[in-house]
Parts: sequence; C-alpha cells; structure tokens
Amino acid sequence: MIRVGVIGIGRGLSFANGAKFVGMELVALCDNREDRLLEVGKQYNVATYTDYDKFLEHDLDAVILANFFHQHAPFAIKALEAGKHVMSETMACKTPAEGVALVRAVEKSGKIYVFAENYPYFAYNQEMRRLYQSGEIGEMQYGEGEYNHPMDDRTVNAISPGMNHWRNCIPSTYYCSHALAPIMFVTDTHPINVNALSIPPFEDDRKRLIVKMGDPGSVILCRMNNESVVRIMGIVMRGHSIWYRIHGTRGLMENLRTGNHGALRIVHEPWEMKEGEEPEKIYAPDFPYHAEEARQAGHGGGDFFTTYHFADAIRKNEYPYFDVYRGVEMAMVGIQAWRSCLNNGAPFEIPDFHKDSKRKEYENDNWSPFPEDSAPNQPPPSIKGWIKPSDEAIAYAHQVWKEIGYDEV
Repeated sequence: MIRVGVIGIGRGLSFANGAKFVGMELVALCDNREDRLLEVGKQYNVATYTDYDKFLEHDLDAVILANFFHQHAPFAIKALEAGKHVMSETMACKTPAEGVALVRAVEKSGKIYVFAENYPYFAYNQEMRRLYQSGEIGEMQYGEGEYNHPMDDRTVNAISPGMNHWRNCIPSTYYCSHALAPIMFVTDTHPINVNALSIPPFEDDRKRLIVKMGDPGSVILCRMNNESVVRIMGIVMRGHSIWYRIHGTRGLMENLRTGNHGALRIVHEPWEMKEGEEPEKIYAPDFPYHAEEARQAGHGGGDFFTTYHFADAIRKNEYPYFDVYRGVEMAMVGIQAWRSCLNNGAPFEIPDFHKDSKRKEYENDNWSPFPEDSAPNQPPPSIKGWIKPSDEAIAYAHQVWKEIGYDEV
C-alpha cells in the first residue's frame, strides 16, 4: 500500500477521497486553515499538519499537491528532496527558473513526478488517442483546444478571496493546460514555439462586480514538433466551451460542440475512405478501463485517472506520460505566450529542458506577474497594465468574502 499525504483540503479532498480506489492509503493532510483542517482530519481519521516541513516528516511515500495554482514548484521540490514521490496539479512552475529547478530536482531525486492534468482522461479524449495511434485520421496538421469557463460575479469572488489572490492576478494565457494537454496526449506532439494575443476587458466586462486585474481571454498558436499548428483558447469569456478538434492527413476528429459534448465525431473524405470507413460517424465512447471508478470521480473521470497513473508509475518505477518535462513544457507555453501577448504576438520559443544548455539559459529567469514577485521589469497581468477594479466591485467582493468567512487584512 502506498502511503500518501495531501496538501490542500479544498480541491485536495477529491484526491483524498479517490486514494483508496488506486491502492493508496491516505495518512496525512496539510493546510493552513487549522480549524477546518482539524475537522477534516477527524473525518478521515488521519494526521494533520499546518507546517509543511513537519508534514514531510510523516511516514509517507508520496505527496499530492493541491495548493494554490502558482505555488506548486517550491512544494514539489521540497517533497522530492525529502524522498517523496510527487503528483502536482495545475501549473508546474510559475517562472522559467522554477521550471529548471523542478526538472533538476526530479532528476536528482530519482522519484516519480506526475503532472496531474486531468482533461486528457475524459472518455472521448482517451478514445481519440486510441484512434489517432491506430492511424484513423493520419498525422495531425492542425488542432484546436478550448477551455473557456465563465462564472457569475459572486462565484468569481467566492473562489478568489483577497485582492492578491492568484485568480485575480493571473494572465489570460497561464491556465492553458486544460486546452493543450489533450491535444498533446492524443497526438504525442509537443509545442516548440508560440505566438499569442490577449483579449482585454471590454465595457461590459468592466461593469462586472469582480476584482480581476487580468484579461478575460487569449488565443495561443503553438507550432508543434511535427510542424503542425495548434490553436488554444480560453479562459473566462462568455460561452462555456470544452472542445477539441484534430485535422489529420486522413480525416478529422472532434467532440461535439452541441448536444452530447461527450460524443465523438469522426469524418473522412469520401474520395479517400478505406473499406469499412464512413464519411461521418458519431458515437459516445466509454472509458477504456476502470469505467465504474472513473464515473464516480470528478472532472469527467480525470481525477481518477491522474491518481491511478501516479500509483501505477510508483509501483512500476516508470516515468508517467505527464512527467516533469511535459508539465513544465505546458507551464512554459503559458509564460512564453504571455511574453508574446505583451509583444503584440511576436514568436517565443518553448525551451527543451532536457537540454542543459537551455536550462542554463533560463535558470535565472524569474519573470512573474504575481504580486508577491512585484519588482521593476516584472509583467502586468493584463495587456492594459494593472487594471484597477471599481469601488463598487471592491465593496461587493469584500461582502462576498465576509459571507464565506474570509477577512482580508
């Protein structure tokens, strides 16, 4: 049995609940909200810690990081140095320097690191990978991935307590892995450079009672290593969209935009169909394995499969598909795309951190838009600079924060 500890008792409880389904034993929880932590610890009958260093001293084999979006790399590095396997959610690193340090820490430790990107494990994305690997649509020439998730004003404020909360300061390109990772997973390609444009707040956006200081959306063009082009879009503009399309040299695959979004559409041109193929086929695929467990998990089954592959990698002592290199690569897409946005769409490379020469080039690059890193020459979270929320928005945000028990000092 793999003994695991989870940091973060909000999002992290999804992983705490799912540990038993993959042969892991939850033994410890860590969070800085002591009252809530003690309550949850009693519920799960596990040890609790507010001190991360003490948490790492607990008798555990692996750590799952579900803390704030942009704070994973330092926690991952500490866990690796303590001899723990690591599964890390969301952004693998917030700066290129952190990415270099994380790659080096994984290599030095010899431990398993999994980037817990869950969207590739939707049933239709796993089916797209199976079909693509079988040659169903040939080689990708163009792909599209969209993760656009708008929310009402109260919800936005409730999940972003504090003016400097990361959600209020994040650039529009940084939360890109949900859009990009499924395309990488299906096709086994990876980005080598990016061009991007950010979409600033329009008048209707500025009327909203939220304190977000970044832009509502962006479009990123990725040149992939097979010379194809992938467009990814997000993140909070009106019109919810989780959608993936791949144009290959022999056809097209996509999940449906309307109706059953979990259904898959396969298209072949009549003049080049093989025997048994159809011009258009639409069906709803199931998970390839562990379907019952996946259906009970969050994020369309993705939460089960990320933890499943983490446990499997530990047992086999084999690098997982979403290893540290792919995790850092996706973080670098967000970072370099933001550089592109601030330079009106100019191209920027996605460095290959397998190469020591590239690591040395970026090892001191601490470029960051987050308030705790504020300094001369650091970037703003919007192409319009630092957007000042209205007095009405600030007042409403504080009202919501008070209702949920958050008091900003």
